Amino acid sequence: MNLHPINGVASFLFFAFPSTAFSMCVAGIVLLVIGVWAARGEIARARGLDKVVALGNLCFAVPLAVFGAEHFALAGSIMQLVPKYMPGHLFWTYFVGVALLAASLSIATRIQVRWSGLLFGIMMFLFVAMMDLPGTLANVHNRISWVLFCRELSFGAGGLVLAGGAMQRSHAPGKSALVTVGRLIIALAAIFYGVEHFLHPTNVPGVPLEKFMPEWIPARPLISFLTGAILFIAGVSMLIGKKARMAAAYLGTWILVLVIFIYGPILIASLLDSNTGVKVEGINYFADTLLYAGTILVLADATPRPD
Repeated sequence: MNLHPINGVASFLFFAFPSTAFSMCVAGIVLLVIGVWAARGEIARARGLDKVVALGNLCFAVPLAVFGAEHFALAGSIMQLVPKYMPGHLFWTYFVGVALLAASLSIATRIQVRWSGLLFGIMMFLFVAMMDLPGTLANVHNRISWVLFCRELSFGAGGLVLAGGAMQRSHAPGKSALVTVGRLIIALAAIFYGVEHFLHPTNVPGVPLEKFMPEWIPARPLISFLTGAILFIAGVSMLIGKKARMAAAYLGTWILVLVIFIYGPILIASLLDSNTGVKVEGINYFADTLLYAGTILVLADATPRPD
């Protein structure tokens, strides 16, 4: 057997995908397979838009695995983000990496989600209190700081919603409070993001960060304005609790469409780039927006159906 073609492919993968990008992609793919297998029955039973809602746990879990792998691959850089007053920066970096991987498995397989969701939510709120809030208050005129602040709050709220949704199935006390608090946080962030899309229509949609939509994407302003309108209307509906489930389902579906058709091509283009930093950035943008879609879809799943 001639092994030269196989060796050539292996060499290409090694140089085209450095260890950081490779480990992040592998972690995401493995969790994707696990999540699809775990959700196959629920997806098959769902009808209409509920099939997309059934993907909520999957969309939430896959990015956590990607970020968990990133904590191990880029530990030296990520440890610099740990507040200086905390000892053992490297320990906390690895600890969070393990926590993210464990949470991703739990959420994807729906095993003990009441605890993994709650603990993930608490962790995100601690990150907000220790890092995002001080950074935002130190530079209140920087819109990106506010976007990140709302994003991390939304992710933490998604953890509360996951826990509350799991408790609903076991009739545990406090279930509705977790979902309600999570819904209000997610709704306020969506309204803010909706306004941001009208003020900055050339930036990437969904979570309106500093990256611009590539010029090869057609109808960029239209995509941004449409996304802004959906975010704002759905956010208001979720905030006042009127048709909140339907609003979350439609918004989550739209964000997932953006992930596939906007961030998917951006991810592919970044992975084809020779720069490792560009690869990691593309993966992070894809995973962050997928997690945002998952956050909204799990809210739809946990919100009671109207009578």
